[in-house]
Amino acid sequence: MQVLWDMRKTFRRAVLTGSTLETTKIAKEVVHLFTGGSEHDHNTVLLLLNNEFILDNLQDCIMAEITEQEVVADTPIVILFNCVRNDYVVLQKERSYKEKVEFKDKQDVILKTTLSDSEKEQFEAKKEDLSRRYGDKTKQFHGFNILQTDFSRDYIQEVCAIFEKTERRNKPLKMQLVAFLSLLNAYVPGSYLLESDCLQFLRRDKSVRGDLSLADLMQPFSHLILSYKHEKRREKKIQMAHPMIAKCCTKLLTKAEVTRRDKARNFLISFCKGDVSTYLLQKEDEDVEKYSRLILDITKKEDKKESASVLKVASNKFVTNPCFPQALARFCYRELKDYKEAEMWAKTAKERDPKKSFIADTLGQVHKNHLKNKESSTDTKALLLLAQKAIEAFEEEERLAEEEHKKSLIEEEKSKVLRELNTRGHFGFLQVCSILFDRLSEDKTWRRVLTNNITMGSALKLLGDNKLFRFSNFVDSLREKVEKKFEFFDTFLAYSVSITRKDKAYVSWEAAQNKDKFEKNTQSLKQKLAVTSAGVLSCLDRRCTLSDVQHVVKCWEEMCQSKDSAFVNFILAKIVLSNKINTPPSSGHQHTLRQMKPPCPVEYHMLNLLLFWPTEDEDKPKSDLNILTERVRHAYEGEYGTVFRSRYLRPLFFIGPGKSLTSFVHRRTLEIVFTKDALIESNTNWRSENIFKDPIVQERLIKIEGVVRHYRVYATFRGTEVEVEANRKDSLWKSGDVTFYLGITIKGPVAFSIQRRLTIAEGKKNNCSFKITTQTN
Repeated sequence: MQVLWDMRKTFRRAVLTGSTLETTKIAKEVVHLFTGGSEHDHNTVLLLLNNEFILDNLQDCIMAEITEQEVVADTPIVILFNCVRNDYVVLQKERSYKEKVEFKDKQDVILKTTLSDSEKEQFEAKKEDLSRRYGDKTKQFHGFNILQTDFSRDYIQEVCAIFEKTERRNKPLKMQLVAFLSLLNAYVPGSYLLESDCLQFLRRDKSVRGDLSLADLMQPFSHLILSYKHEKRREKKIQMAHPMIAKCCTKLLTKAEVTRRDKARNFLISFCKGDVSTYLLQKEDEDVEKYSRLILDITKKEDKKESASVLKVASNKFVTNPCFPQALARFCYRELKDYKEAEMWAKTAKERDPKKSFIADTLGQVHKNHLKNKESSTDTKALLLLAQKAIEAFEEEERLAEEEHKKSLIEEEKSKVLRELNTRGHFGFLQVCSILFDRLSEDKTWRRVLTNNITMGSALKLLGDNKLFRFSNFVDSLREKVEKKFEFFDTFLAYSVSITRKDKAYVSWEAAQNKDKFEKNTQSLKQKLAVTSAGVLSCLDRRCTLSDVQHVVKCWEEMCQSKDSAFVNFILAKIVLSNKINTPPSSGHQHTLRQMKPPCPVEYHMLNLLLFWPTEDEDKPKSDLNILTERVRHAYEGEYGTVFRSRYLRPLFFIGPGKSLTSFVHRRTLEIVFTKDALIESNTNWRSENIFKDPIVQERLIKIEGVVRHYRVYATFRGTEVEVEANRKDSLWKSGDVTFYLGITIKGPVAFSIQRRLTIAEGKKNNCSFKITTQTN
């Protein structure tokens, strides 16, 4: 890393400062910078970026752009220099330290080791130089002195000792201003206030006369704050001298009854004129139901109701911002169990941003949690009413999520924003049905109604309450909707995983638990086990037993007699079974598949490609694999392309040794081999390809020969070439012969763990007299 930095002036350099989502635009700029607008002016680009960027996605976009422009280069095109920002610089050249990072107890110990020996020598020299130039003033160079004293807590306590004698009454405005600055810098390091706003606040004190500077007005606290500006024309910014001082001041002021809640409320009233960043009061991750550290500290160290009051002030002050009422609604139902208040604020948030699905989700969560925590004595009507309101809210969220996703696909050519489909509405729906089932199924009649054995209308007499008739359509429709939600998650999680963040583990686990709960009460065993191809393929992910899989095979085999499309699921089930036990090879599948009439699902085309892919005892393909591959990709784009556009497609099978169906190795089989534990969840990072370093995994697969040419990879069979996708685009940086493991996704064939095959000349250059294979990534 240091060598790269020392050589930075020999490269073309760039720093990413824009949106972390516009990766395609960034890729175009990187390639243009490399070529310099000329075919003969190539130079490696050193690209500096912070850790907010998703490297895999950025790399893929750069490789796609290189391929599209057909750039041929013998030198590296780009080096990604990933910087985890540490904004503390000695001598206060920069004023923020570890911006947006929580300061934990270990921080002091870690930071003591950040200076090298040479840096320490330079530091000591600078220390002596400062003492000569500034004399006693160096006592107020707190950032420098904190570093000099190895981040001593005693030094910080001494600096902040002035607050230990603070009176509990009649707090002057200058003390209030220090309290505001401390609050900001303690919870949002790097934040600041403008000097003009600070002066305006202090001059509310009528005793202030003349045109005094901020430093004079802030005495005796002036040495605790810094004023600076990066550009001459810009106004000065004011902040605390160091975040650790800000934290200490906040604690001492709290002891003097200048509480966090009071500081937060007064700050909102006094300084927040327009809109404000949500950092101080709410987490910005829309998919995480958490709160800011400030709200958490007020809740823990002061009072829950006070946290709510701070959020209420923010909600009422910023009347167009939906984030504050959303956070308040969450706080009310999670912490205070005040569902009426939570519902009101959730609706307020939705009114402020009626088109955002994550905002709409909150109302569904309020009703769902209210239903979950209802007392056992609650009458059935109240339970059904809450369940209906929750499901209506989640269905509205689903509609908004689909509109958002469609809009993102339309805008993709302009902004290239990666926006995954929000599935919280689907999952919330299932949770509500599960809760309702638990609450009502103890009654045998309700159990029969909820499993669609009898209709709601015919059961009213047995239930003894004709007033429940209003819920008939709602209850009777649940079973079918639940099955569709399970099918959706089977497909969504079996075929893909999130690129931008991990899918919540509880989603796949709890969905499976709920599915089992409903399936135990389903009359049709065939319907229970696997009604879709994705359901069949996810049998191993759901840890189905051998007898379960055998039963799936038997059910689909029976259905093949009356329905041609069932044959695809029958063969997939047999492949899954062969990964449980070594079943005897069977033939005739290829002929039967070809007899199927269109239109055929994606799974048909994928299975057709899989069955016609040459096994290790075949020299040439029996069919045109390029045509079969193109059909899979075309069918995928038509059926799943939009849903999975921003997700990583999981491998379903790999080509292994053996014949017929026994040569197809299920993804889960390799995960169990790799983790050495069948109970560990399927969370293997297939993008990293670390799994292929395991010798036992290697034994279960066969190597496919291929070639890389113009940033594309092809599988080769005695003169026949088939283009396949590369799991890692950075494996295609150099043309030549390669080997790889072949995986099959729902979109088609993918090359994993691509390795170069050195030529004889290259082998001799490396003192080798034989052909060898080396890892490229």
